[in-house]
Amino acid sequence: MNDQAEQPVVFVIDDDPSIRDSLKSLLGSVGLSVEPLSSTAEFLRSKLPDVPCCLVLDVRLPGLSGLDFQAELAKSNIRIPIIFITGHGDIPMSVKAMKAGAIEFLTKPFRDQDLLDAVQLGLERDRARRDQEMPLAELRQRFDMLTPREQQVMSFVTAGLMNKQIAGEIGVSEITVKVHRGNVMRKTGARSLADLVRMADLLGLRRTKE
Repeated sequence: MNDQAEQPVVFVIDDDPSIRDSLKSLLGSVGLSVEPLSSTAEFLRSKLPDVPCCLVLDVRLPGLSGLDFQAELAKSNIRIPIIFITGHGDIPMSVKAMKAGAIEFLTKPFRDQDLLDAVQLGLERDRARRDQEMPLAELRQRFDMLTPREQQVMSFVTAGLMNKQIAGEIGVSEITVKVHRGNVMRKTGARSLADLVRMADLLGLRRTKE
């Protein structure tokens, strides 16, 4: 694996340029790649790189607050670990942020090491999430290689229908079903029917046998 391609990225959103500069310098000092941004809108306009990432986010921002932005990201299924920083934090605010999945809630002035530790934890979590999702992404790619008819046959096979029943359901010969079934096994890389059923479960494709 190319280490450079996997170089993690830390996004920093703070409307204070001096804070952005100081955080970029701190994170850069331990070899991290940093993307400093002045607003949440800037973050949404930028495409997330295909590497482990985390977000250092100021709680109080013009327009959408950091906590509101956290909720928006969750709704949009953008799963990036968040470390909150604030000069005006309170306990209810920190509890709300942590309950919604934040890695850490740091009140300025915070210790540099506390931020670095939180960022490393965020990157580790994102790396673990990406490793977990990788097989599913590959499986989806394989499924997309199937023709619509092969996808249909796969759903019937994994529901427990026999070749003869599938032939009756889709109006083709039993031999044609066998050909489609063979193509499904080959293209998905399934080694057995149980393997194919597990793949269908992961893809959310299982249909109930009637």
